[in-house]
Amino acid sequence: MIIEKAKLTDNEILTVITKKSKAYWGYSAEQMYKWDKNLTISQDYIEQHNVFKLIDNDLIVGYYSYIFENEKIVELDNLFILPEYIGRGFGKYLLVDFLNRMKEEKTEKVILNSEPNAENFYSKMGFVKIGEFETSIKNRFMPIMEMKL
Repeated sequence: MIIEKAKLTDNEILTVITKKSKAYWGYSAEQMYKWDKNLTISQDYIEQHNVFKLIDNDLIVGYYSYIFENEKIVELDNLFILPEYIGRGFGKYLLVDFLNRMKEEKTEKVILNSEPNAENFYSKMGFVKIGEFETSIKNRFMPIMEMKL
């Protein structure tokens, strides 16, 4: 497995990974359609953000992206894995790479808005829930999580 900076031309496969990974949690086709724009990774997004892809046997199987709020705080914007790789350590591998990269950057805190179904994953990795907000789906709350480095 290797992790490297995403290329602009990776946008289509990263979009496929994002949508398949989100759909893994059982959201309806109607809901997925409503989220289509938010789940699309454009070439502009890759150009303007820090996006790193995970390659296994010449196949892009996941990625993460982040945005600096300032020099001390970074937001993990995306972390997605193809469904067939979920639960096999690939998410942890990506997250550890991201956290090590942030330590090198001397970042003090990481924040993220977690997919509700992924909250346990982030908790096991050391993130703490500091709040939540209701999403467009009634009675579905998105955890706000942080980790101090």
